[in-house]
Amino acid sequence: RMQKQILPYLKEMPIGNTVKGSVYKSKQKSHRRRWNIRPSEMSINTLNPIRAIVDGMKLTPNPEKAMIALSIGDPTVFGNLPTDEKVSQALKDAIDSHKYNGYAPSVGYQKSRDVVANFYSCPEAPLEAEDVVLTSGCSQAIDLAITVLCNPGDNILIPCPGFSLYKTLAVSLGIQVKLYNLLPEKSWEIDLQHMESLIDDRTTCLIINNPSNPCGSVYSKEHLKNVLSVASKNCIPILADEIYGDMVFPGCKYQSMASLSSDVPILACGGLAKRWLVPGWRMGWILIHDRNQIFGKEIHQGLVKLSQRILGACTIVQGAIESILNDTPQEFYYRTISFLKSNSEICFSELSTVPGLTPVLPAGAMYLMVGIEMEHFPEFQNDVQFTERLVTEQSVFCLPATAFEYPNYFRIVVTVPEEMMVEACARIREFCQRHYRPCSQDSNELDQ
Repeated sequence: RMQKQILPYLKEMPIGNTVKGSVYKSKQKSHRRRWNIRPSEMSINTLNPIRAIVDGMKLTPNPEKAMIALSIGDPTVFGNLPTDEKVSQALKDAIDSHKYNGYAPSVGYQKSRDVVANFYSCPEAPLEAEDVVLTSGCSQAIDLAITVLCNPGDNILIPCPGFSLYKTLAVSLGIQVKLYNLLPEKSWEIDLQHMESLIDDRTTCLIINNPSNPCGSVYSKEHLKNVLSVASKNCIPILADEIYGDMVFPGCKYQSMASLSSDVPILACGGLAKRWLVPGWRMGWILIHDRNQIFGKEIHQGLVKLSQRILGACTIVQGAIESILNDTPQEFYYRTISFLKSNSEICFSELSTVPGLTPVLPAGAMYLMVGIEMEHFPEFQNDVQFTERLVTEQSVFCLPATAFEYPNYFRIVVTVPEEMMVEACARIREFCQRHYRPCSQDSNELDQ
């Protein structure tokens, strides 16, 4: 009897955007007579530039030389940079507690969000648990941030050179990407005039990556304030990719964007991957810094809804995060930074004297960019061919910066053991000496 009463309502009840129809029998019949399954537009439009370039390269290492990969942005690959024992023990304790085996709220456990908020809160940029969304790594944080701010047909501003994921995510969503220039001669500072010239009525987000992948640059307080001034003048919110936050070398000081903003709303994306050396644990977060309630409830609610599509952050790591953030000794951070600085200086010093190369000294993160004076290497048309042949002859793989929309450079990851870095630089020197050709002007100057 109850079923008879409910059925009429079920037949007419729309569920979201679901086409209404009978519970038992569809009103519409399919007239298909053959299979016609095609990939979605989103999947077609999804392209990872790094994978596209690397997969297309002919990488055949020299069998007489052991391969040295300076291309992988994973600090754990060579085993020389383990995380701290306190971090490992925190995860073991979370597992042994049996408290974190089930589903968590889509934005993360309240207690875990509170821990992250307290860790990053400061008087200039206070945070509460409600301002934190826990995610599956910083990549998902960036994905959610772009998705909540932008619609198809909008555009976002991203750095050039810059992390390729920004473009991968945006283009797959029908969002236009505009590249603003970084200036290698100014330690990769942003060309503010160029950046502002790209802004129009459909610009919905400005992405700032500091410290930078692939450049290893760290922006000064003054420069960040100038960036905020442009964003404020044009009423553009900022997505601050700060996954390398606090990974800066002695002599430099890291400043979060939010701590300097008086009115620009900021979604700051971070995580455990790099500073704690556990990229595979997939723990990231969005910190919502809502200056003057410009984001309002809508952006907060939008992030909550988007987080409900797929439950993201690992519950076991959420259970360990209080101990990870609060108990990791400062000595661990210092050792990591000291190693990265030392390797960066070795690499910069060695390559600075190699004919045809122009390395740019980094100030943080895990990377160093090297310019190739292509006119001195006429055998190669571009950085892709240069780095491809470097693998063939010397078994050293550096990532061509075409992957970052910045041709005629290559990126070196400085997390390899010191002896491998020294050996790699020696091989790069040998390679360049073999292929370097002076320009005619240089030859005339030598003759004189």
